[in-house]
Amino acid sequence: MKAAVYHRGKGLVVEEIPTPEPAPDQVLLKIANTGFCGSDHSLLETDGLPEGIILGHEVSGVVIKAGSRVKDVQEGAKVIVRPTFCGICPGCRIGRTQLCSSNRRSIGIGDLPGGFAEYVLVYPGMLIPVPDNVDSKNAALAEMCAVSLHGIDISGRRGGSVLVIGGGAIGLSMVKLLRLLGYEPIVVSEPVAEKRALAKEFGAEYTIDPISENIQQRCFEINSGNGFDTIFECSGRPETLLSAMDMSAPGGMVCMISVVYRTIEINPATMMFKEVQLTASYGNTHAENAECLRWMSEGKLDVRPLISDEITLSQLPSVYRSRIHTGKAVKVMLEIGDPF
Repeated sequence: MKAAVYHRGKGLVVEEIPTPEPAPDQVLLKIANTGFCGSDHSLLETDGLPEGIILGHEVSGVVIKAGSRVKDVQEGAKVIVRPTFCGICPGCRIGRTQLCSSNRRSIGIGDLPGGFAEYVLVYPGMLIPVPDNVDSKNAALAEMCAVSLHGIDISGRRGGSVLVIGGGAIGLSMVKLLRLLGYEPIVVSEPVAEKRALAKEFGAEYTIDPISENIQQRCFEINSGNGFDTIFECSGRPETLLSAMDMSAPGGMVCMISVVYRTIEINPATMMFKEVQLTASYGNTHAENAECLRWMSEGKLDVRPLISDEITLSQLPSVYRSRIHTGKAVKVMLEIGDPF
C-alpha cells in the first residue's frame, strides 16, 4: 500500500509499504479521507518523532476485514476512528477515554501507524459508526469538531458571551458549535483575513484582527465593558492566555484548547478579584464524536467549508511545505480511497 512515512532529515516521504493484516483482535480499514491536524504539524516540527512513523488520526473509512475474535463489526461498515482507546483503565470505564492511562493504543499520535496511508489497523473499541447520510469528508472532520465540543463541555457553560482566540480549524469549528448551542455574541480574534471571513460565515457576530486592532479595547467595546462569560484559547500562543484572563467577565471561564509547551506566569490577583476560572481541555470522548456525527446527520453541522485544500496522498509532502507549514491552508483533506 501507499503511505506517507516520516524519515528523519527528510520529513514526509510517500512510499510503498506492505498492507497490514489484522491480528485476531484488530480491524483493517480502507481509508476514504484523512484530515491533516494541527497536532500533526506540531509533531513534525518537534523533530523528535520515531523513524518510520505514519501520522494521521482524523480518519473516515470502510471496514474491509475483521480479526477472528472481533465481534459486532461488519465488513463494509462506514466508520470514523477515535484515535485513543484501551477500554479497561479508569478513564475509559467512566467514559473519559481522552484520559486513557492503561494500555493506551493510539493511531497516528501514539504506538500505531496512522491514517496517512491507504489502509490502517485499529481496535474495534476505536470505531464509531457513520450515519448513512454523512459523507466521508464531513465524517473525517467529526473528530476535530469533537475536540471543540469537548472544550465547550469542559467549560461547563451553555450560552452567554464568548470570545474565541485563534481562527484555525479548531477555532472555526468551535464557532459552528457555539452558534448551534446558542451562545451570543460570538467574537473571534484572528490575524488572517480569510479565516476571519470564514468565522463570520460560520456565525461569529464580530471578528477582530489582533495585529491592527487593540483587542482588549475592541472586546470591551463589543461587550459594553463587561468582559466575556467564556473565552476559548485556540491559538497556541502563550501570551494570549494572560490577555484572555484580563478580558474575562467577573466569574468568567477561560478554557485552553490549544497545546502550549512553554511555562506561563499568571497573576493570581487577576483570578482572585474577578473569580476567573481557568481550565484546559484535552482531546474528546466517544460520546462527543457520536454527537457531532448526529448533528451532521441532522443537517445542523457541516464543516466542509473549512477544507481549503483537497489533495491526494502523493501530494502531501509538497503541500505540507508550501501550504501547511507556511500557515496558508485552513484545513487540508486527503482524498485517499473511495469516498462515501
